[in-house]
Amino acid sequence: MKIWIDADACPKVIKEVVFKASFKLNIEVILVANSYMSFPHGGRISSIQVDQGADVADSYIVENITEADLVITADIPLASLIIEKNAIAINPRGELYTEDNISERLSIRNFMQELRDGGLNTGGPAPFGVKDKAAFANSLNKILSKL
Repeated sequence: MKIWIDADACPKVIKEVVFKASFKLNIEVILVANSYMSFPHGGRISSIQVDQGADVADSYIVENITEADLVITADIPLASLIIEKNAIAINPRGELYTEDNISERLSIRNFMQELRDGGLNTGGPAPFGVKDKAAFANSLNKILSKL
C-alpha cells in the first residue's frame, strides 16, 4: 500500500498526521503537487512536482495508483476516479468516499458549481479545526489497521 496525497490543497496538519503514520508503520507516502512541497527526509516519503495546469496532479495520481493504495483528497471528481480504480479515497476531514456516496457528492458539487457560475456566493467550507484533524486521524487509523 502507498498513501498518495493530493498535496496542493491538503492542510499541513493532515500531512503531518500522515508523515507520523508513515514513519511508525513504514508506509510509502507520495505527495503530488503543482508546486514544491516540503516534507521530512528519511523514511519513505517523497514528492512529485507535476506541471502547472488544471487536473495535472489528479491525472498523475489516477495513472499511478493501484487497488491497494489510499489517496487523500478533497477533490470529489478525483475521488470518483480513485473509486473507479478500486483504490481507497478519504478527504482531509476523515470522510471516506465510497461507491455508495460518491454519486451524491458529485451531484451536490456540480449543483454548487452551477450556483457559483451563476453569480451566487455560496461561501466555502467551514474552517479546518481540531475536530477535523481528530476525525481524519481516526479514519486513517481504521484504514491502516486493516493492513
